[in-house]
Amino acid sequence: MPAKTQPVLAKAIETTTDALVLILEDQSVAILWGECSGRLARASLAERSRAVLSPSGYGINWPLIDEDLAVGSLLRATA
Repeated sequence: MPAKTQPVLAKAIETTTDALVLILEDQSVAILWGECSGRLARASLAERSRAVLSPSGYGINWPLIDEDLAVGSLLRATA
């Protein structure tokens, strides 16, 4: 039986004018807004800056634009 992979979790997040920054256990990764989602690419800086990391570190929610993304999916999309 194959070993289970561990989910990718963020310890923290930051938002910049150009990108979402995921702070992981061993590195930080900047993802341009257009690579995150179309909804985030079209959102205002104020809407993007209201990102909320889930307590588990697995997902991110942007309540002002009703967007939810998983950390692991974001990282896979940029690989």
